[in-house]
Amino acid sequence: MTLRADLQGLTPAPLSAARAAAPAEPGAPPPALRAEGIGKSYGAITVLSDVTLDIRPGEVHAIIGENGAGKSTLMKLLSGHVLPTEGRLLQGVREVAFPDAAAAERAGVVLVHQEILLAADLTVAENLFLGRELTRGVSVDDRAMNRRTAEVLASIGAKCGPRDRVGSLPLAQRQLVQIARALLEPRRVVIFDEPTAVLAGDEVTALLDVVRGLRARGVAVLYISHRLDEVEALADRITVLRDGRMIGTWETAQLSQRDMAEKMVGRALGHLYPAKRGAASAAPLLEIEEISVDHGAVLASLVVRPGEVLGIGGMIGSGRTELFEGLLGLRPAQGGPIRFDGRALPRRSVSAWQAAGLVYLTEDRKDRGLLLEEPLAANLTLQALDHLNPGPVLAPRREAEWLAKAIEEYDIRVRSPLLRAGQLSGGNQQKLLLAKVMLTDPRVIIIDEPTRGIDIGNKSQIYGFIDRLVRAGKAVVVISSELPELVGLSDRVLVMRAGRLVAELSGDEITEKSVIYAATSGAAARGGAAAQARENHTAAQAGTGQGAV
Repeated sequence: MTLRADLQGLTPAPLSAARAAAPAEPGAPPPALRAEGIGKSYGAITVLSDVTLDIRPGEVHAIIGENGAGKSTLMKLLSGHVLPTEGRLLQGVREVAFPDAAAAERAGVVLVHQEILLAADLTVAENLFLGRELTRGVSVDDRAMNRRTAEVLASIGAKCGPRDRVGSLPLAQRQLVQIARALLEPRRVVIFDEPTAVLAGDEVTALLDVVRGLRARGVAVLYISHRLDEVEALADRITVLRDGRMIGTWETAQLSQRDMAEKMVGRALGHLYPAKRGAASAAPLLEIEEISVDHGAVLASLVVRPGEVLGIGGMIGSGRTELFEGLLGLRPAQGGPIRFDGRALPRRSVSAWQAAGLVYLTEDRKDRGLLLEEPLAANLTLQALDHLNPGPVLAPRREAEWLAKAIEEYDIRVRSPLLRAGQLSGGNQQKLLLAKVMLTDPRVIIIDEPTRGIDIGNKSQIYGFIDRLVRAGKAVVVISSELPELVGLSDRVLVMRAGRLVAELSGDEITEKSVIYAATSGAAARGGAAAQARENHTAAQAGTGQGAV
């Protein structure tokens, strides 16, 4: 169904606030946590207003909405990280107040943050027990902590060990450590804020099983995700937020994924992915021959042509990111030659590539892409100062002009141009990062996880930006863990496995089935590709599949 149908009264109406906040049936236990008219304002700016909902024992209640809709603010209000300016919280019939997160945790309410909040220099076990160490007499009982840590890690499918240093772990494993810390002790309410944004494949499957296990044990789960297939598979009820207000609560069976997306954005959605452009035939812009990264852990040759989106697929750990970080000089790499626009480039560094016309958008925009505590203008221009301002002094007026142009061109939603980058929603941070690298007018743009943790509306915009770049004759490389995204965007797909390129797919060969087969078996699939391609393309154009490889 579509939003137009909803406006005609054909889509089921949301549950009323009273019904949405009432027990599921007579005699059922009271909510594990209930919010009544809760909201938050900062001075004259209201970021969340009049939200009423309950979180029931043994239920997964999903909260969905665009970036900036108020989801994370709501989670922080419910878990003691932020104090409300209106409304109240109840556990059972008793009104409660959580002056801080520690008070909420003592009441059995814990938030698993989207951001990684761990001590990088400590081990996994030390992070899990930080501030609540187990002791034997007057000494810390490292053996007991390591044993308990190993049990929790195994229960959620983490591949790291208790003695591993957190700073040495991949981003996905750090997220699983953070989840393990939250689940170390029994909880009444567990709030997940985008828990699978940096996970893929088996890690996602294992985490969803963990959530189902919590529900089966009677724990109340509040779940935020932009992956609407996860919401559909997990949630019992869904609450939609838009522009800081509650739009309604529905039983999950009442809504299709498309209904969810359209209620989030407040309008009917067209096609999510741009029309395919067909195979590019121009001479390559970028040619790589036998580049060896991390002392042979990754070895690959490839070409990138103007006017195409080249997708890079594979499981996390297959070498996708490592390959391009080696190309850019961010990891040790040997081999070659490497040619850009027919010319050999002996130097491999970010600055050398940028000068030649190649830029890279990191998958980790918060830690490696943006300076979150710095103003928007400083973030926008930092990488392009030599290109934009050859003189010794940067004129603030010119910097403000560049920012105003970027805000308009990339539709960066800001209350004020004086904000810090960390004050933007995830989708607007990603658009700022894209605007930042495009200031140098590159010819090849490598984007690692272009829409990680981004809502459906911003995804559609970013896909449109990518299509516009390609149609202007630029080349775009997309590294993505989301299968529908990889299939929907790419003119050609290279699949990696164990540090090697194992398949090249084009045209009707680009299907979810073919990518998965190559990523897991190390060989290209044979037969049935065209039919599967049509099926997947139809599903992708319908709008919201969010599966991951």
